Amino acid sequence: MIAVTSFAGKTVAVFGLGGSGLACCHALRAGGAEVVAGDDSAARLAEAAAAGFVTADLSGVSWANFAALVLTPGVPLTHPAPHWSVALARNAAVEVIGDIELFCRERRRQAPSSPFVAITGTNGKSTTTALIAHLMRAAGHDTQMGGNIGTAILSLEPPRLGRVHVVEMSSYQIDLTPSLDPLVGILLNVTEDHLDRHGTLANYAAVKERLVAGVQRGGTAIIGVDDQWCQAAADRIEQAGKHVVRISVRRPLADGIYLDHDTLVRAAGGSRTEIARIGGIGSLRGEHNAQNAAAAAAAALALGVGFEALQDGLRSFPGLAHRMEQIGRRGRVLFINDSKGTNADAAARALASFDDIYWIAGGKPKTGGIESLRGYFPRIRKAYLIGEAAPAFSATLGSEVAHDISGTLDAAVAAAAADAEASGLAHPVVLLSPACASFDQYRNFEIRGDHFRELVKGLGSIGPA
Repeated sequence: MIAVTSFAGKTVAVFGLGGSGLACCHALRAGGAEVVAGDDSAARLAEAAAAGFVTADLSGVSWANFAALVLTPGVPLTHPAPHWSVALARNAAVEVIGDIELFCRERRRQAPSSPFVAITGTNGKSTTTALIAHLMRAAGHDTQMGGNIGTAILSLEPPRLGRVHVVEMSSYQIDLTPSLDPLVGILLNVTEDHLDRHGTLANYAAVKERLVAGVQRGGTAIIGVDDQWCQAAADRIEQAGKHVVRISVRRPLADGIYLDHDTLVRAAGGSRTEIARIGGIGSLRGEHNAQNAAAAAAAALALGVGFEALQDGLRSFPGLAHRMEQIGRRGRVLFINDSKGTNADAAARALASFDDIYWIAGGKPKTGGIESLRGYFPRIRKAYLIGEAAPAFSATLGSEVAHDISGTLDAAVAAAAADAEASGLAHPVVLLSPACASFDQYRNFEIRGDHFRELVKGLGSIGPA
């Protein structure tokens, strides 16, 4: 745990007592602060009280003595309207911050030059975060990973010289971190998302840009320049005097890191250097993972990892569960769990990565359905449709793609496996990439993906991918 000493002797309100919120309470108390904890959930209030914290209905207390409001990122800060706790804090001139802001302040107090890598982007940030942590550990570095991925940041070991913190950040978390100052900041991409919380795409992009704009002097801003928002951000940040490493997987760069077939190349000063090969690495298959690999490689190089260690680390990366996860092979058939593919854009990245696909899709439908995936239909040998979206998906596939309405994942896996095995194809793939939320049949995409994995292993004779 990281003891937060920046509020020692002061009283801090904490609203939202999930994993990160309760971790904030413990960290603040360990650093000498008084905590008043609030939540809309009676169960969470009871849990905080059982841990010895003062709990209160924060809408009915005086805010005069609060030094700060530490807000869970799930609570609206600006759109569609500020949460009532935010309004009360602002009326009392109380700053509103999040748990990663507490980490940043503690790092500046204890070890301001300790390696801190922060990663954001609309897509790919979890894989990139996990890959950077893997590369640093494989190269022998003391590495802590958390934030929006897995462990709450204040539950990690504290900053110190030589210890690397690799932290995934959502736009909500960036919004609550006004003094964000990583040594290495990464902005992968910006596409339309979370407009309900940011109002416009321009607002959303501006929040994302703040992560790389805040990189400390002497640090490195790594920015994917394959979309207009990030290209403009890279230009602005470079003009502000920061060191920028551009990355692209779609075109060569005169200065930066780009993908040349299956090789990552670094261009600088008119010369080019091959830094790593990613071809044949199953956990990094597809253009989207090439971008993740390029960003992670840039971060590792900025932190002193050599080419040989970088290549070894990339080869040994196992990937993340539910994100193009290779479950294994049964004969020639490869089984891929991409349960995190909860919308058409995410499913497109998976479909683009394979030929001869036996596609399992469906669930709780998202706006737009799968019409945007029509360009990938020639890659699909057959589709197996599940959940609420099955009738609509069937109508879109029509006569272009052979398909069955399987209804459930159990039926879909059994049918897809049998058809793939009987196909005689050299490299058939059974792919779960639903292009849908899970909530019609599963509590979350993780449970859906776990069930897929269990069903595949239940087929028997599953070997390594």
